[in-house]
Amino acid sequence: MKKILFISLAVLGFSFSQAQGLKVGVKGGANLSDASGLSFKDGFQYGYHGGIFVELMISKKWGIQPEALLSETNLKTASQFSQIYSGLTLASVSRIRLQYLNIPLLLNYRPVKMISLQAGPQFGILMNQTQSISTNAGNAFKNGDFSMVAGAQLNLLKFKIYGRYGVGLSNINDIDNKDKWKSKTLQLGVGIAL
Repeated sequence: MKKILFISLAVLGFSFSQAQGLKVGVKGGANLSDASGLSFKDGFQYGYHGGIFVELMISKKWGIQPEALLSETNLKTASQFSQIYSGLTLASVSRIRLQYLNIPLLLNYRPVKMISLQAGPQFGILMNQTQSISTNAGNAFKNGDFSMVAGAQLNLLKFKIYGRYGVGLSNINDIDNKDKWKSKTLQLGVGIAL
């Protein structure tokens, strides 16, 4: 076990030493969120996201970009929600607000210096739910969400302008399996390298 840890640290250290550039910055912007399933209305709802990023370019074209983002997801329930979950007082709620700590780990590819194409997994940790959900329905949503994100980023000096789309791979419904809920998010925002 110690050998594996030592080799991993050595490879990571070598990667950092060979890196073409390390940038740390802040970013923020708008979320357009939706969830699949009969329980929710089709159509994206506005929210926000903001946090920090680290950009590590291993070569001129390839790099990784881990991030930590506080992200708000807003959803509207559909009329089918009250039919599927008639026994819950949550059935009378029409708007749901969730806040996640999202941790995307993106692979960056730069075909040209000004443009980065990004893709990778994103891990979401549910931080809180609207009061009506937590008091009326207990834990209606699972504590975590796993999704894949992809998008593009425009690099203008220290400024970053980006857009990405995330698709949930895990069912976030923690009530039962009557209806599978999977997240969908479109993010648009700006960042600045410090």
